Amino acid sequence: MKTISELSQALASGATTSEALAEALLARANDPAGEGKRVFIALDSQKVLAQARASDTLRKAGIVPSPLAGLPVSVKDLFDVAGETTSAGSVVLRDATPAKVDAPTIARLRAAGAVLVGRTNLTEFAYSGIGINPHYDTPRNPYDRATGRIPGGSSAGGAVSVADTMAVIGLGTDTGGSTRIPAALCGIVGYKPTQSRIPRDNVFPLSYSLDSIGPMGPSVACVALCDAVLAGEVPVVPQAATLAGLRIAVPQAVVLDDLDNHVAGDFSRALQQLSAAGARIIEIPMAQFGEMAEINRPGGLSPMEAYYIHKPLLDRAGDQYDQRVRVRIQGGAKATVVDYLWTLDQRKSWIARVSREAAPFDVLLMPTVPCIAPPLAPLLADDELFKRTNFRMLRNTSLINFLDGCALSLPMHAPGAAPTGLMLCGLHGQDARIFAIGAAVEALLKR
Repeated sequence: MKTISELSQALASGATTSEALAEALLARANDPAGEGKRVFIALDSQKVLAQARASDTLRKAGIVPSPLAGLPVSVKDLFDVAGETTSAGSVVLRDATPAKVDAPTIARLRAAGAVLVGRTNLTEFAYSGIGINPHYDTPRNPYDRATGRIPGGSSAGGAVSVADTMAVIGLGTDTGGSTRIPAALCGIVGYKPTQSRIPRDNVFPLSYSLDSIGPMGPSVACVALCDAVLAGEVPVVPQAATLAGLRIAVPQAVVLDDLDNHVAGDFSRALQQLSAAGARIIEIPMAQFGEMAEINRPGGLSPMEAYYIHKPLLDRAGDQYDQRVRVRIQGGAKATVVDYLWTLDQRKSWIARVSREAAPFDVLLMPTVPCIAPPLAPLLADDELFKRTNFRMLRNTSLINFLDGCALSLPMHAPGAAPTGLMLCGLHGQDARIFAIGAAVEALLKR
């Protein structure tokens, strides 16, 4: 994978063109032996090439609006793009009226000069951490394709588009981990921002309280640059923080339970490297993490909000849903208004208590996902296994959505080994700090 910096330099020097990059990615996407047919729900090659040629013309005239100019960005099939249908990975919306206007995030990517590449596959309506889609098939994880492992969800196609170099950035959403989980399992970087930083207008919702928009890419700098564009900020490569003296909190409740040997070994090695670099590793109880299940007991914040969003569609075409997704959404059907308001009130108190315990530290550190990507076939055959695995995928990442914080997942595995993710987490509004720390940790682990 090439980074935004490397590709931008190649474009600036004339070593390549945006059109050449587009032709190469389209060749990979259209390769019958590749994953393109599962990565993209829709891909218009002529539209991609037209954008790339326009970017090359602007570059010759000295017009380069951002580091993303001329570079391919894949778009999760939840975002409105003018003239395209937003199906949300479902056959229920396959014949919906095409969008009349771009989502604000899409408009900002266009203004930055990005080349929009296709609509990427996802769990139907973005509702799982696994990435399975029975309507459009499931992209296979780039690691161990002979076995056929899950990509992680819900932004499955976006992560694989980056790992298979069909895009330099995969634009995704994250309600309970949907950028960070596939990033961790596919060996790339994924980010969930503070929710309010990036507008969610004209993006098909799952949970009004928990949805965030975030990028996946080859490096921390790549996702930081794209995150800034999405947030309407000036895109600048983050300056790496100093690791010596950094106060790193490792919560002991929930997030370290039931780690597989790959994740446990990689996480232990990462902590050792950080300690050797002078960081202070402090174990903290964070018992509040164990309370989230009870707070969600009346129906769960995302199921309650998802049921409200989906009820008209369920009434009209519920039999066309992926049954795994339908069951999860209908889990919010029995909740009352009192249940919903109680959950919101409890969440507010929980955020305050977690924030007080986390405040003395520079970053919270934990594994992104407790295990490596499991094989796909057993999950397709066993609904109970699917349910348990989905909970396991989402367990750590969903804590940060509930906290309304920000979090960065970056690879912590050895080259050639099964991908595992290290998650750096901050409180609300601490995005710049997390990117700075992430840049330093990424450089350390690569060494």
